[in-house]
Amino acid sequence: MRLPSLFLAASIAALAAASASAQTNADTRRQDLLRQRAAIDAELQRLDAPAPTPAPESQPSRASVAATSPDDIIVTGRALTLTTKVAGQTDTTITNAAFRNTPATTIADIVKLSPGVTVIGGNGPRDVGVSIRGSNARNSFGARNIQVFEDDFPVTQPDGLARFDLTDPHAYGAVDVVRGPSSARYGNYAVEGAINFRTRRGRDLQGVEAGIDGGSYGYLNAYATLGHAGPGYEYAVFGSFARADGATGHTGYQTGTINALATFALSDRDRVTGKVIYNEGEFRLSTRLSFNQYLANPYQQGCDQAASAAAGCGTISVLANGINGTRIAQTAAEGDLARNDRRTIIGARYEHDFSAGTTWRTQATFDSRVVFQPTSATPFRGTLNSYNLSSDVTAHSQILGMDALSFIGIFYNYLDGQNYSFNKTPAGRNGIGATTQTVFGGVRNMGVRAREELALTRDLQLILGIGYEHSKIDMRQTNYTYPVGANPTLNNIPAIRDFDNVAPEASLVWQALPALRLHTRVGTAYGIPQSGQLFVTTAGVPGNNIDLKTQTSTGVDVGAELTLGDTLKAEVTGYYEWFRNEQVSQSAGVNLLSYTTNVPRSIHRGVEVGVNWKPLPALLPGGYVQATYSYNDQRYTRYVERLTSGAVSAAFDRADNRIPGVIPTFANGRLGYDQPHGAFAGLGGFAEVTYRSRYFIDNANLLRIPGYTLINLNLHYDPPAATGWWSRLSFYASVQNLADKTYVGSASIISDSLSATGAQNPASVLMGTTGSVYAGQPRTVYLGLKGRF
Repeated sequence: MRLPSLFLAASIAALAAASASAQTNADTRRQDLLRQRAAIDAELQRLDAPAPTPAPESQPSRASVAATSPDDIIVTGRALTLTTKVAGQTDTTITNAAFRNTPATTIADIVKLSPGVTVIGGNGPRDVGVSIRGSNARNSFGARNIQVFEDDFPVTQPDGLARFDLTDPHAYGAVDVVRGPSSARYGNYAVEGAINFRTRRGRDLQGVEAGIDGGSYGYLNAYATLGHAGPGYEYAVFGSFARADGATGHTGYQTGTINALATFALSDRDRVTGKVIYNEGEFRLSTRLSFNQYLANPYQQGCDQAASAAAGCGTISVLANGINGTRIAQTAAEGDLARNDRRTIIGARYEHDFSAGTTWRTQATFDSRVVFQPTSATPFRGTLNSYNLSSDVTAHSQILGMDALSFIGIFYNYLDGQNYSFNKTPAGRNGIGATTQTVFGGVRNMGVRAREELALTRDLQLILGIGYEHSKIDMRQTNYTYPVGANPTLNNIPAIRDFDNVAPEASLVWQALPALRLHTRVGTAYGIPQSGQLFVTTAGVPGNNIDLKTQTSTGVDVGAELTLGDTLKAEVTGYYEWFRNEQVSQSAGVNLLSYTTNVPRSIHRGVEVGVNWKPLPALLPGGYVQATYSYNDQRYTRYVERLTSGAVSAAFDRADNRIPGVIPTFANGRLGYDQPHGAFAGLGGFAEVTYRSRYFIDNANLLRIPGYTLINLNLHYDPPAATGWWSRLSFYASVQNLADKTYVGSASIISDSLSATGAQNPASVLMGTTGSVYAGQPRTVYLGLKGRF
């Protein structure tokens, strides 16, 4: 009970100080606040300013210690942000300098520059799977087990799903990647951390920036950002339209985005911030292939008609009448498989300074996801509206003579889901047949979180945090069946579950030397089941899966950051995490349904390295080496899996098997040069190498997806701001996958299977399992031109 009492005492003391301060001379207070606001603005400009040289940087972790150097300014009268300026935890910021002169067609082009992050293709164009320390490895679309924000507004809905095709990477000025178990700070589903995308600031624009990118396979992206800042206000509005035909058959798309952020000072102590994101897209989808089909026809060419399809084409099986009876094989082109999604996010944040050191913040976000996804033989249509509310107080004070930052807040979020599934008919995208399933209901989370950042000495900081959350799933699934020659039947399955979770964390940060910072952390995380996992019991029959538990983890991080002026910035972090009750699919036995169960024990461990180095600052001042390296060793330590085939069923011990989908090694490196001064200032280029090791996609560790090494080249001219019209223009040329390597861009997890004798089928059989593989992008050339006005 001491920790919550400490937070409460600190908050009460801060509020009492605020009340006393309110009785002092108003003019003196106003002058103090104006001086502080000027200092705040100066510091924010310093933080948001582009790097002094154009070399791309993934800045090392900022597990910062209060007042450790003249550059470290404790900004008073400001709320503790969720994702920026993180103390005591491994995190990396990727600045706009790293990707502003690149195609940046997807979010993967940005986040792959952070240690600890791996990327794969998602379901269709622009969708990518982003994994922090192996999170989200089992998911073939979107993001789970990490929390996603934009400008500190939530993008992850209360059911734990976020998507990375929501907006255009050209909108961003920086991206923050926070790594490790983080439920004390971010709540439910923050199993391996969070990502915060920061849009460009109006103060950096002071006008309009517009550009156009074009490339192979019909790629075109036209975009523009309008921004400005003045006394008491700042705004930026981004818009873009992108389209492409796709290298793989039936994968063209077009999508439009609007993204806006504005902040207004209502008074010298009150600020309001508004956020709007709108995205609508139409994406044609190919089918996921078996590994054998991928080897025969990776880009699914000649797949227009099932009757005359080339070898290796994938197909789906649809009901001829959309209800029951005879089925017909169709290719993705014949069925016109697609995603038509619309996303609207509207948020508002109000901040009030009780005093120079105490800020109250309240934030509300409405998030609407409307989807129509005829992606398979059972199209899906749904409306998922969510509401997210939070309120907190941040106080800068002293405790026992030590500088302290205290935070306490409450939060509530709710998802209202109305989802329908149908049989598909042969009539293309709009060939919707009989209803097969409906799911109605909601998911809500509410709780409290608190945090204390205490400067034990000038060079040593202690961070303590804790979060409590109550979650409730209240959903109802109705299944419809249509027997031939009989009346339709209905089966209603209620799933009502309550979960209570507590997540503490603690870390120490030590500025051992002016150039060396060390940190160690113990963090915890939890993720409740998804509603769809609750509708089949452990007996393999329809019903509420009441035995399914919350997955939890406890992890230890030890890290170091080295900074030698502008010459070398490096970070290394080792982590070891103990997982309990990870959720996986399991067979119940012969002639029964598969269900979701908990893996009792598993471990996640690894190493993350990031380096930004200027090896010859005197001879080649614009030369740089930038590299990231991630190693993930993740294994089951206690798990027995049951497989079923026909009348045969058998159990297999998976202890010490690697967890499928987790990429053991992922590395990215750039060797480049940017002319820092003179007549050719801003002219530069780089060669980039991306390496991904092979990885398993089944629990038995029989089928392994090959690794790859890709090479990209980039040439760009981005002159510094100066007089003359020429300095307002920039351009780039880029070749991705220079060697035109054919590789697996994405592979979904597949189930192991049994032979008629009850033995596990070998890899040669698993290679024929469909619904898994997408090919990666072949060699692609991009050109871009941008102007500033």
